[in-house]
Amino acid sequence: MLQKNALIGAVLVLFGLQCIAQDSAYYYTAFNSKDDSLKSKLHLIINNHVEFPYTSSSTDVWDILKVTDKDSTNASNVILFYSNRSVDGAQEYNSGSGWNREHVWAKSRGDFGTSNGAGTDVHHLRACDISVNSTRNNRNFEDCVTCIDVVDNGFNTGSKRDANLWTFEPPTNVKGDVARMIFYMAVRYEGDGNEPDLELTDILQSNTSKLPLHATLTTLLQWNRQDPVTNAERNRNLIIYNDYQGNKNPFIDYPELAEYIWGDSTGVVWKPASTVSIHENQLARYTIYPNPSHGMINVNSLTVPNQVVVINSMGQVVLRFTPNACQFEIDLSNNASGLYILEMNFGGVIKRAKLTLTQ
Repeated sequence: MLQKNALIGAVLVLFGLQCIAQDSAYYYTAFNSKDDSLKSKLHLIINNHVEFPYTSSSTDVWDILKVTDKDSTNASNVILFYSNRSVDGAQEYNSGSGWNREHVWAKSRGDFGTSNGAGTDVHHLRACDISVNSTRNNRNFEDCVTCIDVVDNGFNTGSKRDANLWTFEPPTNVKGDVARMIFYMAVRYEGDGNEPDLELTDILQSNTSKLPLHATLTTLLQWNRQDPVTNAERNRNLIIYNDYQGNKNPFIDYPELAEYIWGDSTGVVWKPASTVSIHENQLARYTIYPNPSHGMINVNSLTVPNQVVVINSMGQVVLRFTPNACQFEIDLSNNASGLYILEMNFGGVIKRAKLTLTQ
């Protein structure tokens, strides 16, 4: 029994490490690309995410932000972006006395408002103080020249607006976060269907312009270099990916991508140094345990299957679902003993395995 448990533990460790390395599998189709081709391939990877409503009796943006922007020291609170202040998450707007939802890519820059898609994409939505959100408005992101401090309930936030230019400078600790959210939006929204085609520019945009442009690219690239990705940022990215939208922000996983698309590495092929060569059949690697089983079966795979189907010996589908993680459970406890076929679709690569269910 000790040897068996040790073996299972070793398998779990092995696949736990592979699952952590899932970034390589998620982005592998963009490897060895450059410039516009790299941008297009990243777009295809993160496109078509699950959309949530802005306000609804079901799960909406309010609900998601209470999770993604949760205060790690007080689970009932959210941390306000630009202010770094903790407030009660449950109050939401509260007739102007609570907090609201900041579109980091200003919703007027492309005139998409709060419609599903760009208007509700949580990768660029943050909990924010209402007055600070109003001050930021649709100002361009840029280091201020003639700086005026932005104050939140008597607290100096570290954010600044320019007295003469239509610009906003966030506090140092979130400058990189801002840049990476803006980069994400410029790749995720490329004009497909009714979606806006969002682009970056070095030209300051007026407060009345509704062009799908956001400035200032050069400064955002600098902020991305100066303010590295934090564990909190990575965790937020994974929550959005695993629990809600099903897509990731590439610039959090690989912040250097901004250089290959807009910065100092344009014209250079992107070859992530931290990854190994991966082929399609390798992406479909998995392990199953226990098998035989009394009902609960664990699956650990290198990548998340597009679909999982379980078929009984009569050829009938008894279970069909789409996992949201590379580690997941299959519950057959309400099914009769016997042989079953597990079928997993990994992006067109079909893998099958026999399952034995016992009492």
